[in-house]
Order: sequence, then C-alpha cells, then structure tokens
Amino acid sequence: MVNGIGSGGGGARDAIKAAIERQAEARSRIGEISSQIAGQSEGTSKSSSFGDTFKASTAEVNSQLQASEKIVQGVVTGEVTDFHEIAAQVKQADLSFKFAMAVRNKFIDAYREVMRMSV
Repeated sequence: MVNGIGSGGGGARDAIKAAIERQAEARSRIGEISSQIAGQSEGTSKSSSFGDTFKASTAEVNSQLQASEKIVQGVVTGEVTDFHEIAAQVKQADLSFKFAMAVRNKFIDAYREVMRMSV
C-alpha cells in the first residue's frame, strides 16, 4: 500500500517514513524516561502507581500554593519582612502551578487524540 503512494515524486512516502521514524524515536525516549523513573522509584517504593505519583505531585503543588498564601499573609501582618524570600516563594508557586497546568493540558490533548482514533 505504501509503495503505491507518491509514485511520482515520493513525497508522501517520505513523509510517512519520517513520521514512522519520529514515532520510533518517541517510543525509545519514553522507554528511556520510564526506565529512569523506575530506577529512581526503586529506592523509595516499587509499588507506586501513576495515580499515586499524580496525587503526590498535586499535593506538592497545593502545598506550595498554600505556603505562598501564608507568606503573603505574613507580609500583611508584618511577620515577614524579607521580600526576597517572598518573591522567591511566590515565583516558585507560580512556576509549579504553570507546570501542573501544562501537564494537565497535555493529558487532555492526549485524551482527545485517543478519542478521535477510529477502531
């Protein structure tokens, strides 16, 4: 079937081959990353699932956001006077939240892509 595609210039065939190669590269990168994660998690617990990891990550982002809220309240009450600490904490919470939202958006995009697939 691929041999009949793009018999004139070969552009479509080359595009398909390139897409297959990119997909194979992505698979190998995912395999490398998952093996690295598995190697890191062996020291902590071997039975952590994706759900557990997701819950822990969400809890970490939530705790950072709560800490930044507390430090802002400390400024209002006069307990905190180090503005470098305030700026660093608020920026860290902001970056963590933006990263969590980017991951969420990627999951939603992946879900939509899977739902568009024909079986």
